[in-house]
Amino acid sequence: MSSQRKPGRIAKKYSQAARLHDLIRILEARYGATVEELVEECQVTRRTIYRDLKAIEEAGYPLISERQSDGQVLYSFISGYSKVPPITFSLEELMTLYLCRGQLEFLRGTPFQQDLKAIFTRIRSSMPPRSVAHLERLAEASAPRFLGFKDYSVQHQLLNDLRQALLRQQRIEIEYRPAKRKRNCYQVDPYTLLFFKNALYLGGYAHNRQALRLFAIERIESLELLTDRFEVPEDYSATELTGEAFGLIDDGATQRVELQFDKEIAHLIRERIWHPRQQLEKGADGGIVLRFEAAGDKEILAWIYSFIPFVRVLSPESLRQQFVDGLTRGLNYQD
Repeated sequence: MSSQRKPGRIAKKYSQAARLHDLIRILEARYGATVEELVEECQVTRRTIYRDLKAIEEAGYPLISERQSDGQVLYSFISGYSKVPPITFSLEELMTLYLCRGQLEFLRGTPFQQDLKAIFTRIRSSMPPRSVAHLERLAEASAPRFLGFKDYSVQHQLLNDLRQALLRQQRIEIEYRPAKRKRNCYQVDPYTLLFFKNALYLGGYAHNRQALRLFAIERIESLELLTDRFEVPEDYSATELTGEAFGLIDDGATQRVELQFDKEIAHLIRERIWHPRQQLEKGADGGIVLRFEAAGDKEILAWIYSFIPFVRVLSPESLRQQFVDGLTRGLNYQD
């Protein structure tokens, strides 16, 4: 198809910046527009429009393209998008950002770390060096040490594609290798990226299972972007992915858990909220009893073991028996 303007048309004489402003205004005001419509509106060639659309996308605008039933491609912004005005931060808000950055060291080697680096580069460029140095010291002091994290650097491109799928609400096909099971292929509408215990998880609707599923990122062996797009249900909540799980994985029935902690660590239990509906009862000997309802024996047990020898499982009996069996197995370990 020819890239020339219609005969008799006089091209608009204005800069690319002004033309990009017009294109953004058109795409924001409408559901979308075809290249032909944009050529007519801006009175430039198709090649120029394609170049401008690429510039808009590279500038960070969530531009998407969809082929219509008549074969034409419609360009638009993601549904509900509106241009965000410039944002300024107080020094207290910047301190909070730096403290949060210190907790995201496990993202090293991923595109998210690159984004964080770009964000803080812009912040530093607008601040006095002394203030930057002070905030950097605060962030360094807040970074976790020796807690263990997963290396996602080998999945840099996969995470980059996943990020695009999340932003553009684009269906994906993944090859997934569950722990101790065979690899499976899933078509997924990606809804959410979860951070949990220095690890990344993808939550979304798995068409193969016709249900919401969680996928550990390190177990995704390949990812392909599909042409289909989706809308996230208005009533969706990330809590649907975890159910009544104590941690992240809901792998059993909800049960009422009752734990007794010795007085030596009673203050540690009392000072934190371990469950949104927890109940605490002070014992006569200075200890404390914690009660809550949750699912996920493995995650509950892993947490309980971190308090040995100052904890006892009172109920349910099934959890108590698993707790005892685990202790016995550890004590009787032989090469």
